[in-house]
Amino acid sequence: MKLENLSIGTVDWSRTVAEIQPGETGTAAAHTCNLGNITLRLVIYSGAYKANHWCTKGHIVYVVSGSLIIEYKDETRTLLGSGTSWYAPDNSGPPHRVLCDSGATVFIVD
Repeated sequence: MKLENLSIGTVDWSRTVAEIQPGETGTAAAHTCNLGNITLRLVIYSGAYKANHWCTKGHIVYVVSGSLIIEYKDETRTLLGSGTSWYAPDNSGPPHRVLCDSGATVFIVD
């Protein structure tokens, strides 16, 4: 990722409209800011959330509050609690998805 051709700016997440994305169970409310080739997202996962798809896209994730699990298609799991980050490159490693038992707010760059 290169942060080129960006102006200096701010994002007031309270002024962005959340897109509600249904999971296999639960929902994710995603506030999004597109900056050319980079997308910033503030995502609020409901309790009992289970993503309805496997992802191979690269991400940088920071858990603002709550906790979630990154589940890999090979059935391994990584627990992320408040204050932790996780990252993965594009199209590399096993596909992954989010599971969230009790709700979480995360900041994602991809």
